[in-house]
Amino acid sequence: MRAKLIRWWLNLYGPFMGAGVRVDHISPDYLAVDVSMRMRPWNRNAVGTHFGGSLYSMVDPFYMLMLMQRLGPDYIVWDQAAHIEFVSPGRGTVRAAFRLTEAQVDAILAEAASGLAVRPELPVEVVGEDGAVVARVRKLLYVRLKPALRPPVPSPETLADLVPDQAGDPGVPRDAGEVR
Repeated sequence: MRAKLIRWWLNLYGPFMGAGVRVDHISPDYLAVDVSMRMRPWNRNAVGTHFGGSLYSMVDPFYMLMLMQRLGPDYIVWDQAAHIEFVSPGRGTVRAAFRLTEAQVDAILAEAASGLAVRPELPVEVVGEDGAVVARVRKLLYVRLKPALRPPVPSPETLADLVPDQAGDPGVPRDAGEVR
């Protein structure tokens, strides 16, 4: 889906509108997303700083959405876990910049080609207008080929016929040049 359309849709998304979250930019290649949140009466906590739930909501879905667009429909991409550390009080407008590299995407694709789950952990910081870190977030994602596209799982009989080679690779058949 085109980045401009997704950006438009996200800016109309009720939970983001309610929290005051704004998607400022999505690069056409989905390797960069910039998000901001202005201080409003409805996203302020009891001590006059940004509510922690709103800070988390502004960083919640973006790495998942970026990878979904980059990897395409052959992959399952889910948010699996997150850790947020509140570093300093957030006041005024806060921002978060999500960045992926081609190398990161290629590594995820290479690992997922086995059919097993890949769990990349991706960091993002929420910063205030003065550049001070307000919160550090680590997102743990789950990425896996869809079931119909996964390579076949070796049968127990096939696994029993495999022995480690000198390098410890268990993928060498027992009869592959082995002298008994």
